[in-house]
Amino acid sequence: MLTRVDDLRSDRTPFVMATVVRAQRPTSAKPGDRALVLPDGSVEGFVGGTCAETTVRTQGLRLLRTGESTLLRITPTAAEETVTEGMVTVGNPCLSGGTLDIFLEAMLPPMLVFIYGDAPVARALLDVGRALGHDVRHLTDTAAELPADLSALVVASHGRAEDAVLAAALRAAVPYVGLVASPRRGSAVVLELNVTDAERARVHTPAGLDIGARTPAEIALSVYAELISERPGRTRDHAPPAADVVFEATDPVCGMTVSPTSLNLRHEHKTVYFCGPGCRQAFADDPARYGVGGGRTTVPRSRSTPSGGAPSESSSRIIDQDSR
Repeated sequence: MLTRVDDLRSDRTPFVMATVVRAQRPTSAKPGDRALVLPDGSVEGFVGGTCAETTVRTQGLRLLRTGESTLLRITPTAAEETVTEGMVTVGNPCLSGGTLDIFLEAMLPPMLVFIYGDAPVARALLDVGRALGHDVRHLTDTAAELPADLSALVVASHGRAEDAVLAAALRAAVPYVGLVASPRRGSAVVLELNVTDAERARVHTPAGLDIGARTPAEIALSVYAELISERPGRTRDHAPPAADVVFEATDPVCGMTVSPTSLNLRHEHKTVYFCGPGCRQAFADDPARYGVGGGRTTVPRSRSTPSGGAPSESSSRIIDQDSR
């Protein structure tokens, strides 16, 4: 598991580390069991059976979008999801019994910043950024392809190939594009860029907050202060690709909130999602029982669910699956 974590960090892949810290019998998971939740919704490792894994996946994907960590309590008795400081409690009617406490720790890669130029300010940007814990790299090839998760590109080359690098960063939709220059020269450079007016407006020049900086180190500090104040690329860096945009659905059999990476089947031109094979089979055997159809879904809220996945007692609430 730790070797896999090192590989993910090296590849700048965000993930959530899920660690079981308490298990009340009967549960299949034990304290110390671990799993990783990846941006595509896959789970590597073991933190319990199918239903517990489904809850961990759903909560983990939420944390990948916020960068936060939390204690997750999964219990078969809670009626509704509740959030308190530092803990989320989720009712999971599919559990055979017992309660699981799982610590979910979001592991996001550091902000990726490219610096172009060899001037004293460029060298200071490299040093200060690394001291702040960012992934700061020196860009030397103006034709290099820019990474998709690049958060910022700052040009401090004092006139050398500025236009090419700035234009490439703007066309690549890098969230923060900065040019270290005087207000007059910076405006002139931006005006000559072969980009759209909307893209020109995105260039920060002079780069950095106006804090009265004079030395290269102070200028570098002002640039990173601006980066931190805007937190550029947070969603872009760590959200799953557009094809895997996170949304949540409701298992119509047991009422659990599930992610779109869960088990599913097509019914009346819609995709219906399930927490596990038991609920999917129960739905497939008798879809009419769960009121799915006609564009709106009646979702049974189960208070207790037998091992086959069908609810023994439920109430209903209405959601519009297509709109979600």
